Amino acid sequence: MSSHRSPPVSVCLVPNPPLSDLRVIDISTVLAGPGCARQLADFGADVIKVERPGTGDTVRDMGWRDPSDDVTLFWKMVGRGKRTIVLDLKSEEGISVLRKLLEAADVLVENFRPGKLEALGLDPEILLAANPKLVITRVTGFGQTGPYRDRPGFASIAEAMSGFANINGEPNGGPTLPPIALTDEVTAIVAAFATMVAVHSGVGQIVDVNLLESMLHLMGPLVSANALTGYEQSRLGSGIPYTVPRKTYECADGKWVVVSATAESVAQRFMAMVGVADDPRFKGFENRVANRELIDQIVGDWVGERTLQQVLEEAERAEVAVAPVYSMTEVVNDPHLRERKAIIDIDGVPMQNVIARLSATPGGIRFAARALGEDTEAVIAELND
Repeated sequence: MSSHRSPPVSVCLVPNPPLSDLRVIDISTVLAGPGCARQLADFGADVIKVERPGTGDTVRDMGWRDPSDDVTLFWKMVGRGKRTIVLDLKSEEGISVLRKLLEAADVLVENFRPGKLEALGLDPEILLAANPKLVITRVTGFGQTGPYRDRPGFASIAEAMSGFANINGEPNGGPTLPPIALTDEVTAIVAAFATMVAVHSGVGQIVDVNLLESMLHLMGPLVSANALTGYEQSRLGSGIPYTVPRKTYECADGKWVVVSATAESVAQRFMAMVGVADDPRFKGFENRVANRELIDQIVGDWVGERTLQQVLEEAERAEVAVAPVYSMTEVVNDPHLRERKAIIDIDGVPMQNVIARLSATPGGIRFAARALGEDTEAVIAELND
């Protein structure tokens, strides 16, 4: 893997992070591709973010802004731990510099539509000939092959075409899309995982990751159930077809709890807590599923007679799985998340910490997202050393 100079001064000192010998060139934009590179940066990879002149990555102008400096919070999160340079990839000079960077890199992350990289004169075969160990991670809407490969692909399209939207929503309502960048975040993790599998193989190659198949993977055995039996899952609001109770319920004080009983022992303790332990209609998964509406009524009435605190206290005594439905204010102030440092302060901005904890070689957010082109001169100088 590549040797290189140290990145900017850390805000989170992590000795010997596990990917410190990995150099990643990130020419992707918005969330899924940049999110992949950010996951690698969180564990020490030297990620060089390449942006177009003038405006940079679209994510620099998307969503909420930090009132202190007017920089978008999407950029502060997806750009953390990355060095940033400006290159005009429409110019021969810009392409020439990018080629030199790729000759010494371990990973390229890009999310152009299929064929665009080739049109820039950066055909993977050419890049691999110049650097046989290079892993080229290509993140698209539909993949590098297939009849949809040239279509524009966005998260909402993948959520619709994977079947995800069709099973989300209330029973009498229409399909529902998630109100967060779910597909982009999932695909970023998939791409980071696949990239490291390819790096571990020791063989330079193309990693083909797309939004649609990343979301399709989340559908679990629904694909198999449909193929084998024709099963189509209906919309159940907060419920799922194979476990009851599993839903949100409103407490007497207007607050909400979520109930989950995906283990038979937990379900039986829950039934005992609400006073119907001996009812044969509620013994076993199949019986509870067959009596879904009745159980929802019983649980809803029981919860509705108690405040949130009362529900939580009784649930803790009964050792059943019940939790409050948090607002984001409650999330950031939760004592468990605080103790585990799941949310940390990076240059005055609270945000999620690294996604996983490694006991011997932990990751860490080494420095905050940087200004457009802040590292251009330093990176160019490294090429000329």
